[in-house]
Amino acid sequence: MRKDSPTSALRRLGFAEPGRASKLLDGRIDEWEPILDELGNGADPDLGLLTLLRLTEASPHAMQTLLNSETIRRSVCAIAAMSSALGDMLITHPEWIDDLGDKVDISPDGNVFLEALDVKEGSSPSDVVACVRWEDGVARLRTLYYRQLISIAARDLTSKNPVAEYRRVSESISDLVDGCLKGALALARSVVPGSENVRLTIIAMGKTGARELNYISDVDVVYVGELADATGLSGTEMTSDAERVSEEESLEIATKLANAASQAVSGPGAVMPLWPLDANLRPEGKDGPLVRTLASHVAYYERWAKDWEFQALLKARPAAGDEELGRAYVDAVATFVWSASQREGFVESSRQMRTRVESNIASQDAARQIKLGAGGLRDVEFTVQLLQLVHGRVDTSLRVRNTLDALAALRDGGYVARTDADELDGYYRFLRTLEHRIQLQKMRRSHVLPIQTDQLRRIARAMKIDRVATGEDLEKEWKKVRGAVRSLHKAIYYRPLLPAAARLRDDDISLDREAAADRLAGIGYRDPARAIDHISALTEGVSRTAKIQRQLLPVLLGWFAEGPEPDSGLLHFRILSETMGRTHWYMKLLRDSGMAARRLAHILSTSRYLAEAIPALPESVRWLEGNEELKPLSGAALRQELDALISRRKTHEGVAMAGRYLRRRILLRTGLGLVLGVIDTREAQASITMGAEIAVDAALRAATAKVLAGHDLEEAPSRYLVVGLGSFGAHEMSYGSDADILFVHEPLSDDKVFAQKIAVEIATTLIAVLKDGAEEPPLKIDADLRPEGRNGPLARSLESYEEYYDRWLETWERQALLIARPVAGDEELGESFIGLIDPIRYGEPLSPGEHRDVRRMKARIESERAPRGVEKTRHLKLGPGGISDVDWTVQYLQLDHGGSNPSLRTTSTLDGLVAATEAGLLSHGDADRLADAWLFAQHLRLAIVLGTGRTSGPRIDTVPTDSTELATIAALLSRDHEARQEVGETYLRLSRRARSVVERIFFGDDE
Repeated sequence: MRKDSPTSALRRLGFAEPGRASKLLDGRIDEWEPILDELGNGADPDLGLLTLLRLTEASPHAMQTLLNSETIRRSVCAIAAMSSALGDMLITHPEWIDDLGDKVDISPDGNVFLEALDVKEGSSPSDVVACVRWEDGVARLRTLYYRQLISIAARDLTSKNPVAEYRRVSESISDLVDGCLKGALALARSVVPGSENVRLTIIAMGKTGARELNYISDVDVVYVGELADATGLSGTEMTSDAERVSEEESLEIATKLANAASQAVSGPGAVMPLWPLDANLRPEGKDGPLVRTLASHVAYYERWAKDWEFQALLKARPAAGDEELGRAYVDAVATFVWSASQREGFVESSRQMRTRVESNIASQDAARQIKLGAGGLRDVEFTVQLLQLVHGRVDTSLRVRNTLDALAALRDGGYVARTDADELDGYYRFLRTLEHRIQLQKMRRSHVLPIQTDQLRRIARAMKIDRVATGEDLEKEWKKVRGAVRSLHKAIYYRPLLPAAARLRDDDISLDREAAADRLAGIGYRDPARAIDHISALTEGVSRTAKIQRQLLPVLLGWFAEGPEPDSGLLHFRILSETMGRTHWYMKLLRDSGMAARRLAHILSTSRYLAEAIPALPESVRWLEGNEELKPLSGAALRQELDALISRRKTHEGVAMAGRYLRRRILLRTGLGLVLGVIDTREAQASITMGAEIAVDAALRAATAKVLAGHDLEEAPSRYLVVGLGSFGAHEMSYGSDADILFVHEPLSDDKVFAQKIAVEIATTLIAVLKDGAEEPPLKIDADLRPEGRNGPLARSLESYEEYYDRWLETWERQALLIARPVAGDEELGESFIGLIDPIRYGEPLSPGEHRDVRRMKARIESERAPRGVEKTRHLKLGPGGISDVDWTVQYLQLDHGGSNPSLRTTSTLDGLVAATEAGLLSHGDADRLADAWLFAQHLRLAIVLGTGRTSGPRIDTVPTDSTELATIAALLSRDHEARQEVGETYLRLSRRARSVVERIFFGDDE
């Protein structure tokens, strides 16, 4: 077999320029083979080779070490192939490579730094003093830092899964910084006179406080200083002069110490600076004193601190200096941190701050900013911190500094869905590892994904993700992560539940039985003891569902109280929750949705009908997440759904029940849409009517199949049609409406008697299957408007209808046909029926006798059909100025003018009013009065059923007098439920105005 050429071998190892590499090696490939193999595993073999050639030239010993030690070779090659800056350090200090064969052990105690500064043994870690010259101490401090940092980088770059192990790297860097700060403070004490007389603690903030540092970061700190005790810091007696040091003088000394510590790590020196010590998170920022006493800090946070400062304090941690003072500071500020969310507008302020951060990004960097940009690290951090601050005031498990720890606590506490938390955890590790790789290249502070091809390839290889091998792969992965993080950030960070939870008082949050009773009574619960029982049932236990309920209920209790019946709202929420059990999506939806929880609370505390209907169709809760699911479906979509349901039903009863089930869904969807303002009254009526159509359609199919099977008939002897009348025909049904219908058939054989018998059986069966059975709500059928009324046959042939209307038609029957339309059955037969009745209903103008007939009939209905014991003016349907008045007025004009004016030929009352106005039969003012009264009455009818849950009986058509019912209806009419009396007053005013029009137009008072 032919051996690979040097160039081919190098290319196979991953060298981008194998020819150049071969020339540089100048025939030494065999000698370098183990090194080259290791470079092939690195991020950039070409860069690594250049660095190692320089290293071995500077130190022949280094070459021998690389060849002899596999561990060192792997570490050095990984560093050289990734970071030109760290590679240069190894060239300058080749002896450092010997460290890379040892296990990295970074401790935050700072002992290794203190030993390097020759600190005297026996001194406390809080007040040690270095015993070296300043310049030597600074050099030793920095050199040791970089030497250990390279060891951390080596472990990072040789890891098989750096994304998973990101946290170990960040914590090691943070611990290294802690130790360095302790050394810097010891060095500062050696040069600041009087330092023994003050206590100083360095509080780590930001990423330092959370132990989440990058390779190159500003180190955010806050300084706290105090006058030392009389014995001094080291336990020795203070001099008489020292005893007289004032607080002001002690702060001056502490400030000098802080400045000196800062110079030790970031000032000029023989070794390049480490990182800036940034104290801008201190009270008053750059304008405030560098060092304050603990009391001064507390006073500032009590009186002047802004919201963002409390968010920053979330990460505060003692890093160096006086440990007791550091702990006292953290304990003191914790009170402010965990009560900050109660500040007015806190959540909104946090969100505005996130928006400002994004808006300040340079436009050319915005799309590649992995820290501050959309979908970057800040999206994760702001999301986690806001949830911590809002919920951590009562849940101490959330009081952690580290982002991943906090995310895990939020997951375990049920504040974030498990899948969302796990995804955010993975994305955060990816982004932080990506940030590390960007910075490692040149050890520069950067958070922008580069655009250079070679850098992208280097970073991609260093990520060690199977699907990310090239720069293009990295770009694709970054965009995917960015989009996913942004989506999760928006979904969680902008939850409406957060500002609501933040505004709660401590006694609102408390679900303690005794503390809650008075609060519940105070916000409107009539039976606090029963409410507490419901709360206990929902929140007891340690299940995830119970945990989420404990988050939701404090907010939901307030939302229920905004409705007219909070007790009912809580009761039905318990029923619904127990029905759902541990269904995973239910609790997640209420916690995470932008509107579902608020909408559900409003519905349950306002509408008894919907509150009772939702548990029987619990998936309807999902509809609350947006508006689209609450809009009525088209007739075509519903019939397609009906066909699918029927295809799975094996019995005739099952077919009928499929239609009734679908109607129930429609009624629920309609009610939700109406209560939430997604649809209006007319849309609700049309949707309810469509539900009846679907149920009748399924019932007709079921009844036909059942009767034919009972007679062993393979084919029907007739074609069948159901015609809708009244509100059914007008698309104006309400929840309590009967379905007025006619049955029509057309025989297909000469045996018309048998065809008639079968048609009547089908009609009878249809009525039965819509009424019988308790599985689904019944639909009451009223066939009394048929020819001869109850005395006539339930079904007639088309020919029989024609004969009857030709010989015995009465005026009231002609009027009833004005709002007749086919609703189910044979379409061709429906067209024939309409062709039959159009000349009848839209015929000649009314004769004087017919005028009298219509008016007498209306007067008789007003006197005879109004329920006894009900105040007529409050009856929405039959009362003066009510629905019937407007319907009859429109139909009166249609009967008289429909033959000559085709625009009047509509089954819709409101469309008829518009047509009558355009035809000059009504003035615009009269039409508006009639329409206003009719619409308000129809909305009231819907609201009465939705509010009370009653779907039958005389009370569904009467304006209530009960105060609670009026409050409920007021809320359903989008009014303040406290303005309950306005409901009746508004209706009486509108109906009086409408009645005056009816008396002139219908009864002819102006004649």
